[in-house]
Amino acid sequence: MELQKMNGHSRDDGFDGLDAMAEQEEFLPHKPGVKKEMHFTDFEGKTSFGMSIFNLSNAIMGSGILGLAFAMSNTGIILFLILLVSIAILSAYSIHLLLKSAGVVGIRAYEQLGNRAFGPPGKMLAGCIITVHNIGAMSSYLFIVKSELPLVIQAFLGKEYNTGEWFLNGNYLIIIVSAFIILPLALMKRLGYLGYTSGFSLSCMVFFLISVIYKKFNIPCPLPDHNTNSSHDVFNGTDCEAKLLTVNSQTAYTIPILAFAFVCHPEVLPIYTELRDATKKRMQSVANISILAMFVMYLLTALFGYLTFFGAVESELLHTYNQVDPLDVMILCVRLAVLVAVTLTVPVVLFPIRRALLQIFFPEKPFSWYIHCGIAFCLIFLVNLLVIFVPSIRDIFGLIGATSAPSLIFILPGIFYIRIVPEDQEPFLSRPKIQAACFAAVGFIFMIMSLSFIIIDWVTGESRSGGGH
Repeated sequence: MELQKMNGHSRDDGFDGLDAMAEQEEFLPHKPGVKKEMHFTDFEGKTSFGMSIFNLSNAIMGSGILGLAFAMSNTGIILFLILLVSIAILSAYSIHLLLKSAGVVGIRAYEQLGNRAFGPPGKMLAGCIITVHNIGAMSSYLFIVKSELPLVIQAFLGKEYNTGEWFLNGNYLIIIVSAFIILPLALMKRLGYLGYTSGFSLSCMVFFLISVIYKKFNIPCPLPDHNTNSSHDVFNGTDCEAKLLTVNSQTAYTIPILAFAFVCHPEVLPIYTELRDATKKRMQSVANISILAMFVMYLLTALFGYLTFFGAVESELLHTYNQVDPLDVMILCVRLAVLVAVTLTVPVVLFPIRRALLQIFFPEKPFSWYIHCGIAFCLIFLVNLLVIFVPSIRDIFGLIGATSAPSLIFILPGIFYIRIVPEDQEPFLSRPKIQAACFAAVGFIFMIMSLSFIIIDWVTGESRSGGGH
């Protein structure tokens, strides 16, 4: 009863009692004089509730936001809203499963949950999936830097076209950005320290959203005849009427895009570890607020972007604005804000990769600055090589997203929950475990759908565009 009073509410359920005991034993301060074996997660979290929300929101926010208006144009407003609500709820439930599993065994690392559920193979599988997915995410962010930063510099210099100077070469620019911005942030010891940069990154995306809403009321559809031909061509053949519900050949292809927009699961447990006064309920509140905030941003960005260009919206929303007026100062500032946002997100995405590699290769080794810095440098070097030397890795990103994202959101949390929660607390055929099994099955369906569309793309040679997290 003392434990129940300490948590502020009564717990009649045996499982909740076990969960609370695991939380209390593993992560709350111990009585003086009582020694216990140290684990890599055994330190007091110092990151505030608000900073944790900034970090998780920044982890959720990805380059996929630029493609959500395009997704709405292929689903209609009502179907898009239904899908977005459903996926946001499923993502929150997925985090609930992760936190429940972590609370039972007192572990706050995705890879260690895999080890507890399936032994070393489970640990290796979770670590590899996190590494592959986040390397793909880092590469997508740096591809935005590579393609957009030269255009921003070119516009600020008043150049109408790229004249070939080194500072207009995207390859050189990503090396400079990686060396002087991303690497120093990635060398920080704790993820919580990035809360300030995460907050600034989110403010840049809020500015992007405000600009999208503002431009809705300043760009008529169709454009007046006094516009240039290239700008007027944006709306050629476009019906300037919003569709509430539409189904076409790309409707099903956009569903995984929405699912991937909420991928933040590799970052959940590291953020949980560093949360001040960490409890499962407190971390679930962090997750729920972050998902709700991103849901609102996603919905408003998609809605106003779609209502600006309707069927003419492109897969990359900023590129559509560029077609209307490439010298628009506000859109130029928005491009710069998006560049800042994705640049500051790269270090947040790098932390779970490093943690996964540490769990795989150095599970018992104490913290070492040499290893910490070496992994960061090697990861950034590898991602730079990918972005520089691979001309187009859309299909590779699609393959990574089709396999790793459903695994992280649906499959692994579901099967970890089934394996980790003791059967004497929740029998295999109990309602929570049946729900978790169905949840994992949804992940397999998403994976099969996504891979099918990628294979269709390869076979038919059609160019279907979409954004990913």
